[in-house]
Amino acid sequence: MSNVTSASHPKGLYVLFFTEMWERFSYYGMRAILMLFMTKALLFDSEFASGLYGNYTGLVYLTPLIGGYISDRYWGNRRSILVGGILMAIGQFLLFGSASLLGTDLAKILFFLGLMCLVIGNGFFKPNISTMVNQLYPQGDKRVDAAFSIFYMGINLGALFSPLVCGTLAEKVDYKWGFFSAGIGMIIGILLFEFLKNKYIVTAEGKPVGTKPLPVQKEKIETPTTSFDVKRVMLWVVIYAILWAVFMQVVGFNFVSTLIFATSIAAAGFVITDPSLTKVERSRIVVIYIIAFFVIFFWSAFEQAGASLTLFADQQTDRYIFGWEMPASYFQSVNPFAIVIFAPIFAMLWTGLGKRNMEPPSPVKQAIGLFLLAVGYLIIAIGVKGVSGADKTSMFWLLSMYLVHTIGELCLSPIGLSMVAKLSPVRLGSLLMGIWFLSNAMANDFAGMLSKLYPEGGKTTSLLGLEITNLYDFFMVFVGMAGIASVILFLLSSRLLKMMHGLR
Repeated sequence: MSNVTSASHPKGLYVLFFTEMWERFSYYGMRAILMLFMTKALLFDSEFASGLYGNYTGLVYLTPLIGGYISDRYWGNRRSILVGGILMAIGQFLLFGSASLLGTDLAKILFFLGLMCLVIGNGFFKPNISTMVNQLYPQGDKRVDAAFSIFYMGINLGALFSPLVCGTLAEKVDYKWGFFSAGIGMIIGILLFEFLKNKYIVTAEGKPVGTKPLPVQKEKIETPTTSFDVKRVMLWVVIYAILWAVFMQVVGFNFVSTLIFATSIAAAGFVITDPSLTKVERSRIVVIYIIAFFVIFFWSAFEQAGASLTLFADQQTDRYIFGWEMPASYFQSVNPFAIVIFAPIFAMLWTGLGKRNMEPPSPVKQAIGLFLLAVGYLIIAIGVKGVSGADKTSMFWLLSMYLVHTIGELCLSPIGLSMVAKLSPVRLGSLLMGIWFLSNAMANDFAGMLSKLYPEGGKTTSLLGLEITNLYDFFMVFVGMAGIASVILFLLSSRLLKMMHGLR
C-alpha cells in the first residue's frame, strides 16, 4: 500500500497525529483541573499550589532529555513511546486513587506518586513522537513545516476536548472521574500506536521509522581519545556542581527548580562540546540554543493558562451564560479550539509562501509569535484596568487574549519543533529534541514562580523591586517581557539565518 495520502503527506503522519492527540487529551485534561484539585480538594494554598504546578510542569519537560538519550542509544522511538505511554496511564489512575481517598494521608501520597509517573512517562513519550514526524520525510523536504503544523493540530485537538470532558466530570461530578477519563485517553493512544505503527509509520521506501538504533552509530567518532571524553565529562560535572550551588544558594531556588535549571544548562553545554560535531553541526545547534532561550519567555507567559489564569477565570471572570455557570476549566479549551481552526490555514500559508520563496525564516516566525503574546496580555491588561476586590470582568477579555495567543503560538511552537528536527544531526535527533524541551522545562518552572505574583485577595507582590498591587500590573509584566524578547529576536534573525547554513 502506498504510504502517501492524497494530501501528499505520509499516512504515518496521521497515525502520529491521533496518537499524540490522545496523549495530549490525557495531559491537558489532567492539567485543566490540577490547580483546582490542589486548591479546592487537597486544600493547598494558592501560592504553594502555583509553585508545585511550576515544579511539576517543569519536570515534565526536563525528563525528555533522558528519554531522548535512551531512545537514541538503546530503545529507539517506538519502544520509548510505549513505555512512556504506559507510565502516564498509571500516573493518571494514581491521581484517580488520590481523588477517591480525599481527607487521608494516602491521598497525598498517591497524588505525588501519580505526578512522578506522569513526569517519567512523558520523558520517554514526548521527544520521540515529535522526532518521528521528521523521519517520515526525505531530508530537505519543504513539507516538513506544514507537517508539524498538522501534527500540532492533533496536539490541540486532544487539548480541546479534554478540559470539556475531564473538566465537566471533575467540577460537576467528582475530581476522580476527571483523572479517570484522562487515563482512559492515554490507553486509547497507546493501543492506536501499537496496532498501526508497523503498517504506516514507515519511510517512502517502506522502511520502519523509529526502530531500535543500530549498534554502529559511531560513524566518524574515532577522533577523540577515551581520556579526553572522561575529561569532558568531569569538566561538566564540576560545572554542574557550580550551577547547582549558584541556583540553590545564591538565587534561592528550591530543590526542584535548581534541578531543572542546573540540569538544563549543563546538559546543553555538554552536548555542544561533543568533539564529534562538525563546524556546521555545532553552528546549527547554537541556533537551536539561542531560539530555545527566547522560547523560555514565551512559554513562561503562555503557561499562566494552567496557573494564574485558571485562578483568574475561577475567581474574577463572569462565567454565566443565560444563567448557567461555565466551569473555569473550559477556558483552557479556547486555545486548542482556535488552533484546530487556524492550524490548517497556517499549514497552507507556509506551504504557499514556500513555493513562492517568500516564507519567513524560522527565527522571524518565532519573533512574531512573541510579539503576539505581548499583544494578548496587553488586551487583558486593558480589560482588567481598574478592576479589584470582588469585581468580575467579562469573559470577552480572556477569550480575546487566548485567541491572539493562539495565533502567536502557531508562529512559534510547531515551527520550533520543525526547526529542531531540521537542524539536529540525525544521530542526536531525539537527544536535541530533549534539549529543546529543556527550555519548556525552565519556562514552566518559571511560570510557576511568576504565578506566585498573582495579586489574589488584594495582596501586594513584587518583582525586581516593582510592586504588583493589582491585575493590571500583573499582566503588564508579561507584556514587557514578551515584547522586549520579540524585538531582540527579530534583530538577531538575519545572523541566526546565516548560522543555519542553508536551512530555514
